[in-house]
Amino acid sequence: MEGDPLSEIVVDASIVVKWFVEEEWSREARMLKDDYAAGEVDLIAPALMPFEVLNALRYSSAFGGEELIQVAHILDDLQITLYGLEGDYAEETVMLALGKGITVYDASYVALAEIRKALLYTADEKLLRKLGGMNRVAHIRDYPIRR
Repeated sequence: MEGDPLSEIVVDASIVVKWFVEEEWSREARMLKDDYAAGEVDLIAPALMPFEVLNALRYSSAFGGEELIQVAHILDDLQITLYGLEGDYAEETVMLALGKGITVYDASYVALAEIRKALLYTADEKLLRKLGGMNRVAHIRDYPIRR
């Protein structure tokens, strides 16, 4: 399940939500999405990502049913490669969750980056603190912005 470290990027829900809601670091998150649309990077995520995004938007109080359905269609149309929890990926997810004291949900993103030898971008500062500088995890503020 090994990927190309130069082109595959794992996106977590904190990044994808920023594509739909103006928040701190939305510019960087949208630049990542634009690079994906231009074919410069390949975005991957655990299969649970769309559910997490829709749930976050639902509880943001800015999205009603129609808007959430539109977002679900947009996420599907983007064709981000989604990975189900199986094999080595499942084992790595559990080990990271237990070893780092993070949720299985969060661990699934980190484990995918580890297994695919990709970089995970997140805006979740609490998660970054718990991970303590793992090489394959970066804050979206560090995403290179082309001017």
